[in-house]
Amino acid sequence: MPNDDALLRDLLVESLQKANAHAGLFDALKNFPESFYGKKPAGAPHSAWQLLEHIRITLNDLLVFSTNPDYAAPEWPEAYWPKQDAPPNAAAWQASVKALRADLGDFEKLIRNPESNLYARIPWGEGQTLLREALLAIDHTSYHVGQLVMLRKQLGTWE
Repeated sequence: MPNDDALLRDLLVESLQKANAHAGLFDALKNFPESFYGKKPAGAPHSAWQLLEHIRITLNDLLVFSTNPDYAAPEWPEAYWPKQDAPPNAAAWQASVKALRADLGDFEKLIRNPESNLYARIPWGEGQTLLREALLAIDHTSYHVGQLVMLRKQLGTWE
């Protein structure tokens, strides 16, 4: 029987990897039509490209903060949101998805590593812990997955 710490690590990774009560991140991105990457229906504040990049940038920022003693916070909100509604090309979209997968994998390895103390304050932070950063990554990503799904429904591309 795993100990409570192992159970918590498994739960955190499971929550990062897949959806439990809603669509998952990669389900929301799956088969997203290229012609809709930069579209914003009436009243929508962000395009799919902007949401994808925001999720990627933020997850990377949380990972770098959690692991790099030389971390410097990017400017908020400018550095966290792309200015353009659409990627320059389909390859940029694919590169963003690939980078997101890689960072998610690195975050999961960090969480699963028994040498990573989930509860210790991050020395270069202001009281944050790895547990807090993992929960923030889960919460933030989940919030924006909901926006992606709603956007897809508005665009008529949700399967």
